[in-house]
Amino acid sequence: MPRLPALPLVPTPRAAWCIAGLAPLAVVIGAISPQYWVIAPIAALGLIVLIVLDGMIAGSCNEWHVIVPADTEVGQETALDVHARFARAGGFGLEVALEFDPRLGPAGCADFELLPTDIANEYSGSQSVYPSRRGTAAITRAWLRWNGPLGLGARQEVKALVDKEVRIWPDLSPIRSKELQTFLRDAQTGLIARRIRGEGTQFEALTEYEAGMDRRRIDWRASARHVSLYARENESERNNQIVFAFDCGQAMCEPVDGLPRIDRAVSAALTCAYVALKNGDKASLFGFAQRPQVMTPFVSDARAFHRLQSAAAALDYESAEPNFTLALATLTAKLQRRSLIVLFSDFTDPTAAELMVESIGRLVKKHLLLFVTIADSELETFIDEEPGDVATLARSVTADTLLQQRRVVLGRLRQMGVDVIEAPYDQLGYDLIDRYYTIKNSEAIG
Repeated sequence: MPRLPALPLVPTPRAAWCIAGLAPLAVVIGAISPQYWVIAPIAALGLIVLIVLDGMIAGSCNEWHVIVPADTEVGQETALDVHARFARAGGFGLEVALEFDPRLGPAGCADFELLPTDIANEYSGSQSVYPSRRGTAAITRAWLRWNGPLGLGARQEVKALVDKEVRIWPDLSPIRSKELQTFLRDAQTGLIARRIRGEGTQFEALTEYEAGMDRRRIDWRASARHVSLYARENESERNNQIVFAFDCGQAMCEPVDGLPRIDRAVSAALTCAYVALKNGDKASLFGFAQRPQVMTPFVSDARAFHRLQSAAAALDYESAEPNFTLALATLTAKLQRRSLIVLFSDFTDPTAAELMVESIGRLVKKHLLLFVTIADSELETFIDEEPGDVATLARSVTADTLLQQRRVVLGRLRQMGVDVIEAPYDQLGYDLIDRYYTIKNSEAIG
């Protein structure tokens, strides 16, 4: 990491306050005893000498470096570490400042202290940031400053960081959660597989009827042939095609609890896609705004899940209204057979919502559609707010109007045969998995 030229010695805030305190002292001396005015510049010169000496006593730093992870996930805690080693004991009040891409943090910078380690003359410190958007974020510059023993003078070094980048991926913490892993482990050992096997429509095998079985599963012809009651065991259809489609337009880029809606949607979709792959179905990602962005081939093996993760990381943020007509027509043309399309979108403008409904109406004729949107809790908060003044009342009325328009649009989608999920962002993934199993067991896709 090349070092940029910087002032080797700089005054500290304590020195600045001391210099500021000399100004009124000089005024007082000049007013009371003008003949002693020379005391003020002499005192100032002495203070400057102290600042320089204090900075020189602070010593020099042999080496220091910044350590950043190569990969992280959006919304997850990410540590930026700095380590420094000095030639000898010294270095009081070590401080570090980092400049980085705003994707890592809204301010684009962070400053923190370095503390002594167990090794002599070595110091280290760490600062946690929470990435707010996917992409590649660079840490561009770093400053290290340490004071002398008097706290008047400080040494400072600056580095240009040319190779420090962090790749920010979609959040996969729901997939790693103990609840989902337990759920999938039970499915693999047969606890859930037996339930799915009994509820499907594809014939799997005949088994002797036992007490407690559904009588509708009795195969009367087979029972007559064997002179004993036999029941049909069915298996849920596998190899279904599931497309997770993302609206990457303006409404989906709006934040909800600190992260864009599109990132909340991506996390829920990848969680459901992982479950679908574990259940023998195929998954694909499709992203669009004014024009299609990403369309992946269908992935049929959980070991290829990283392809979906990489494609989701490439979904861009756009501040324009999405073109549903072009996007959904493109998607329809690429699908060769009936599929389950999970569409993540949001809307605020009734005109844009009308175009969306028309495009979905054409899509639902050939495919099964599940529309997923994040519940807008902010609107409900505005509606429940006590109308203490005119501004609050107007905001409450506007929020109620928007919420009613939202309900009308979702109602129209349901009337068209579209399944709708509207849930808080932290429940979106679980609700989506539940609905996926409901649709899969009902054999509605094939």
